[in-house]
Formats: sequence, C-alpha cells, structure tokens
Amino acid sequence: MTTSDDVKTRVLKALTDVASGDKVQDLTVDDAGAVTFTFLLSREDPATLVRDARKATQAVPGVTAVKINVQDAGATTRAPAGRLAPGAVPPPPSPEEMPRLGLVLAISSGKGGVGKSTISANLAAALARQGHRVGLMDADIYGPNIPRMFGVDQKPDVRGGKIQPLDAHGVKLMSLGFIVERDAPAIWRGPIIMKIIQQFLRDVAWDELDYFLVDLPPGTGDAQLSLTQSIHLHGALIVTTPQEMAVGDSLRGAKMFERVGVRVLGIVENMSYFVCPHCHERSEVFRAGGGQRLADELGVPLLAQVPLQAGLPDLADTGRPIVVAEPESAAALALDELAKRVATKLAGKAAALPTPAR
Repeated sequence: MTTSDDVKTRVLKALTDVASGDKVQDLTVDDAGAVTFTFLLSREDPATLVRDARKATQAVPGVTAVKINVQDAGATTRAPAGRLAPGAVPPPPSPEEMPRLGLVLAISSGKGGVGKSTISANLAAALARQGHRVGLMDADIYGPNIPRMFGVDQKPDVRGGKIQPLDAHGVKLMSLGFIVERDAPAIWRGPIIMKIIQQFLRDVAWDELDYFLVDLPPGTGDAQLSLTQSIHLHGALIVTTPQEMAVGDSLRGAKMFERVGVRVLGIVENMSYFVCPHCHERSEVFRAGGGQRLADELGVPLLAQVPLQAGLPDLADTGRPIVVAEPESAAALALDELAKRVATKLAGKAAALPTPAR
C-alpha cells in the first residue's frame, strides 16, 4: 500500500531532477495524494521552470493534485543547499481582506481572443451606469487593452505616495498600459508579475468602491495565482465563446478557481450569435451551446449570451464601451442584464463585508 510518505519521497526525487534543492520548500502530501509546496523563483530562472516542476510532480504515481505557491527567491531566506523542505520559508500569505474595494470579482478566460477584456470593460461601465462605485484593474500584464477600450492613455499622477487611478465612464482604472510605452514588450517573470499586482492593489488610491473588477490574462498562470494569494476574491466570471476549443480551455480556468477556493459565479458566452440588422434573423455563427454545456458541467448558471454586434470593435478601439455608446443595442442590453445578475449574485456577500477602516 502506497503511503503519503512514499509519495513524498518520489515527489522529492522528481523535483530534484527538475530544479536545485533550495527552490522547493514546505513540501506536504496529504492522505489523498494532494501535494503542496512553495517554489522559490528568481529573476534569472526560466519562465517554464514552475510548469516543469508541476508536470514532474503530476507524473509521480499516487499524486492526485498539485498546488504550488510561487514566491520571489530574492525576498525569502533560502534553505541550505540540497535540503527541500526544512521549513525555512514562511508559509504563503493568506489572501487579504480589502473592504474599501468592496466586492472583488475576477474575470477570466481559458484562452485569448474570446472577448474577456470587452466583457470586463462593459460590465464595469454597466455597473457604474447603474449607480455603483466601480474600479477596474487591468491585470492582463502581457496585453493590457483596458486603456484603449476606455479611451485613456495618460500617465497617472502620484500623490502622497499613492498612484491616482484614471477615470472614464464613471469607472476608476489602473493598467500597466498607463505606465509603460505602448510598444514596449511585456517580458515578465512570475515574481515581477506578483509585485505588479500587489502594487496595483495596495499602492493605488482606489478610495471606497462597491465593486472591484480584475481583468485577468488568459490561462491559469502567475497572474491568477498572485491575485488569489494577494486578495480575497468574492467570485469569478468565466468568459468563453461557443466553440468546443474555447470551452475546454475555459473549463481548466474554472477548475483553477475552484481549487483555490474561489467561487465561480457563472459563465458568460461571448459572440454567442448574430442577429441580422436587416431581416432580424438570428444566426449561430459558431457552434451553438458551448457556454451552456460548460455551465452545466461546472454546476453554475449561464449568466449571459452576448451576441456579435456590428461596430462593436470600432467602439472598443475608440474608447467607447457599447453599453455607453449604444445602450439600446442587443449586445448592450445583454451586458446590462449581466451586470444586474452579477449584482444579484453578490448581494449577500455585500451585506457581509466588514466596515472599511477610516
């Protein structure tokens, strides 16, 4: 019979083959085979190292799940060489409660190109139009599109040591796109991404908000992990398109949130269908039903089916969310209804928020 100690020994050997011993700390294996450890990543390490460590661990017989807490090696006390789990590194930080930010909602997708940032921008603008105080943090470090979608590109001021968010369409905004040059390539490793996200959370003068939306990059990488370790999330929305390829990737993203204890509020199916502006006939441009199938598999509701809308890309490129520019259009009405459903889903959590410190 294989015991947790047997599995731990095998995992130690597998990880030693991938990385030097002082990179892995606090390794534990429970009776069900779930493995947890802290991985120290330095700026000199290749970006694929954590992924290689995860794959090596998953390949060990008896391992049922893997959770890796990535930390900046330069900010920790390293263990003596060759020792994997001496307990020299403090445990990963618990997600922090930030009541001033209100209800914190992550907006994610399994792959790029499904319109996640479009959904994020319009959901934020729709909530603001409904009278809520809204902040939107662009955590898509590799492709920050929120500045263009809101039509703002100036650099933020710094007052009293706090970065001042920009404001457009009633939404407070912060993005790496406000800080770096538009053509600067985003070559960021895990520890740097973590620092950027923590700075956007703690060093920006958001003031008091009702909703704080976070537009995440596609996938399940360092930005997602850094966010879940930095702040208590009240829920996540998963954006997909109807095709099975997008649905499969989105399923992995949703499972990531479930694994770290974040509730998936529901699914948003973008580019769901197209209504001809002349004959008003509805056409399924892509394969139909993918969003509903994903929602059914996860046991969560399909919160919105947002149609393809002529002119929407042009509005996004000129900084005008469709819920503001064409509020009576089919896409805007679907997005406005999404905002109402999100507010309803989070209503109970709003009542339980602690009072912000003055």
